[in-house]
Amino acid sequence: MRKTLLAGALAALTLAAAGGVALAQQSPARGLRADADGDGRISRAEFVGRRVQRLTTADANGDGSVAPEEMRAAAQAHMAQRADARFQRLDANSDGAISRAEFDSRRAARAEAGSQRAARPGRMHPGAGMAHRGQHMEGRGPVSIAEAQGKAEQAFTRMDADRDGFITAAERQAGMQAMREQRHGRMSEHRAARQASPPAPASE
Repeated sequence: MRKTLLAGALAALTLAAAGGVALAQQSPARGLRADADGDGRISRAEFVGRRVQRLTTADANGDGSVAPEEMRAAAQAHMAQRADARFQRLDANSDGAISRAEFDSRRAARAEAGSQRAARPGRMHPGAGMAHRGQHMEGRGPVSIAEAQGKAEQAFTRMDADRDGFITAAERQAGMQAMREQRHGRMSEHRAARQASPPAPASE
């Protein structure tokens, strides 16, 4: 008797995806999702367009900005699409159910592919990232798409180390590392400042 295994299958695939993403050094193209034309590098239009498109898609009322509730709704829709796509990949014969054979076949294929790649734990898939940004936006008001475009332009300029108008996988990796170090530095400065601040006097 065939047994539907949707819940377990999707959970297993989610865990496998989180631990089986290749490092950019081993597969440079993996870090170039914005590379729309597949030439192995990212143009300014591709880089900025990818970031602006996410916000434009989330901008349900078309007012040029994205509110936290719009970001959450976009994240939920994106994750629902991903879940449906994962189900379709598992359901090899398209009968609306996932058999043990289909589940085991897909799991074996992912395990074989994962054994050839280095794990990168803790990486968010796009839907989870959008949900995280929606939570982070709480209390800060909507995000202006025009301002986001300007920041994306600046980010591209920082990453384009050789100023040739394109970002390679190596430049992207170096740029991301530099931004992480800057962020950690700012956090360390904030912690040091808080520790150095004298405690507020007790009210009488």
